[in-house]
Amino acid sequence: MVCHVLGHEGYAHYMGNMTLLLVVGPSLEEKYGSKKLLFCIFVTALISGLAQFCFFPGTALLGASGIVFMMIVLSSLAGMKEGTIPLTLILVAVIYLGGEVVDAFTAQDNVSQLTHIIGGICGAALGFKMNRR
Repeated sequence: MVCHVLGHEGYAHYMGNMTLLLVVGPSLEEKYGSKKLLFCIFVTALISGLAQFCFFPGTALLGASGIVFMMIVLSSLAGMKEGTIPLTLILVAVIYLGGEVVDAFTAQDNVSQLTHIIGGICGAALGFKMNRR
């Protein structure tokens, strides 16, 4: 349920995910710490794996795209002040997650838009929870 994030379809798929992880990851690790970030990765991988199993039991899930989406949304919440919603979160939700919702209904590809959407939701939920403290 969790290890699907370690495999990728090919080199281009791997490089796309790793590039975004390496760009966004260090600032998140600095803000939240390694343990919290690893927990966020684990939770996102588990929830996306369970959703894939429940909704699409006959297909395999492969790649860290959900983790990347979680990190993108989480990074948009990094500068959040108490009681406010950052403009960057709204833009990320509209641009990235909105595009994934549209693609979920229109695209005929082997991309799991559900995993991307779940990653974004996990990033928002975990970000709000961690920033409350």
